[in-house]
Amino acid sequence: MSTARRLLVEGASDAVGFVGGALAGFWAGRLLGWDLFAEGYGTASIAGIVLVGLGGGLGLHLARRWRAARADDKEN
Repeated sequence: MSTARRLLVEGASDAVGFVGGALAGFWAGRLLGWDLFAEGYGTASIAGIVLVGLGGGLGLHLARRWRAARADDKEN
């Protein structure tokens, strides 16, 4: 795979993984009643922010694992 294509796949998969994970964290927080955009910084608001951050990080991690598994499959 060319360098440009590899970098494009890497960047796109990282972006999709991060945004997808952050959205999953956002909606999980909404289901729990934690409003990320509530006025002030109450406990529910902070918990929503943390959940979005954790979701984004987890999504990014899963995207990188997916890329690594794909690379291992191509080597075999």
